[in-house]
Amino acid sequence: MGMSAATTAAEGIKFCIFDLRRGQQEGQELDKILFFFPADLPFSAQLSVIGLSEGLITFTRIFSPAAACEVIEAERHSHVFYEAEPDIWMVMVVEKNESEAIWRIDALRKVLKEVHSLFLMFHGSIRTLIEKEPAGGLIRSHLYPFIMDYLSACQKRSLLDNCCWDFLLGKKLQLPSFRDCLKERGTVQMLTVSREAAIEVQSLVRVLESFAGNTQFYSLILFQDLLVSTTLSPVDTINLFTYAVLRLTPRALSSGVSSWSYLRKGSTTSNVATGSILAQSASVSEQNFRSQDTSPPGGVNSHHIARPLQPDRWSKGKDGFLVTDIWGAEASGSTSATPTIWLQQTEERVYVCAYQYRSLTLILLVPVASILNGEQGVLVVKQQILENASLKMFQIEEKLSKGWAGENAYHVSGYRYLLVDGDRDVSRASPPGKVTTLTKESLLALSKVREEVDLEKGRMEHDNAGQEKDLEVCIRAKNNAWVIARITKGKELYMVLEKANETVLYASDAVEKFSNRYCNGAFSLD
Repeated sequence: MGMSAATTAAEGIKFCIFDLRRGQQEGQELDKILFFFPADLPFSAQLSVIGLSEGLITFTRIFSPAAACEVIEAERHSHVFYEAEPDIWMVMVVEKNESEAIWRIDALRKVLKEVHSLFLMFHGSIRTLIEKEPAGGLIRSHLYPFIMDYLSACQKRSLLDNCCWDFLLGKKLQLPSFRDCLKERGTVQMLTVSREAAIEVQSLVRVLESFAGNTQFYSLILFQDLLVSTTLSPVDTINLFTYAVLRLTPRALSSGVSSWSYLRKGSTTSNVATGSILAQSASVSEQNFRSQDTSPPGGVNSHHIARPLQPDRWSKGKDGFLVTDIWGAEASGSTSATPTIWLQQTEERVYVCAYQYRSLTLILLVPVASILNGEQGVLVVKQQILENASLKMFQIEEKLSKGWAGENAYHVSGYRYLLVDGDRDVSRASPPGKVTTLTKESLLALSKVREEVDLEKGRMEHDNAGQEKDLEVCIRAKNNAWVIARITKGKELYMVLEKANETVLYASDAVEKFSNRYCNGAFSLD
């Protein structure tokens, strides 16, 4: 059973995935567990967490059959729920025991959503894998390494990285806290380009589309870690953009580690320790469930399981294409297989062809069904890119580089801000290096304001049935900084002004100036 004597890798934090359709008979309760972190927790304790979660879900469905609970706040714990697929639940239980462990529930739920969305992109739905092998060995063999790779993906690289969150520090699992309140998970960050450059980009997209003939190819173009163009649906754009910033952009390749990190104090030693802890945790879980697994011998491990979130597995070839052996080797065994992902919008599997020139990254997605001769057909597409699109990429990269102001390109003097366009799933924020100048009091105040806004948005969605409502919050923090939130027509603006005048009129005027100059007046009160 479990390893009761082992020390837990992340005290006070539990993360599990379970299936309500499984393990309903006495003696079969373990069948419902698909993933659990920390894996060295005794099975009795794991079942206790899942049993409580199942009870809360059942109870809240009495009052809200269409939408069960999203969060339960107890005296000592927060229970965060996300129904990833029908009857497939992801739950995070967080202990309230640290002065700085102040998190937003919406931010935690977005972590769960991101894990599931990325898993879908690489492996397909959880339910489909369960149905392929009902004993559960197949889905666990995919979920455990994938999620452990996800948690360990956030390694330290640079103090000024413009990226997401750092989940692991030393022996503890770090969660998105108040220090991350000027970031928005589940959005893309776009590059502002000139009209001339936009025309060049559109010309490149048309060239790429011409390769498809009677089928449809899809493309994603990035400059540095910013999105330039996409022909994908919003959900697929977010997923592929997230992965590209993590593993494919020049910054991710040159760093040798993840492009996901955040400003936290730590050392190389703690990161190495974290990696070994996660590896041990994955090993423990595999050993534990192997004793319970009733899969046919060789059934689960008879095929290669890709682990796309592993670090240091992508590199740039001499021809400019990015290569990896993550997806195994092709049938002949002479070269690595071309990566494939699953598009949620069109429900089709596509080849991933990534080409890079300096700071410009092109990702061309080719439907697997449109390539009759597999890898040979992919090579033909790559040759078309080299012959017909590479010159345009050189020209676009040169134009964008000339107009690029560096990592502080979107810094606005005197302001620390986050701008979110919910309709387009786009966000823009002050550079991380500038955010670090804010005091802890300012960040705590902003985090609390965002929590209140999240609650109000939830109430509006429930009460108004999709009708939009404007919202404004303006408070004075303990350190006399102004913290402001404005919500209107699907757009959100969060701002901290630490050097503002003492009057609320001055703060309001500063927001008006920002709105008129950088947001086309979207947040102006006139």
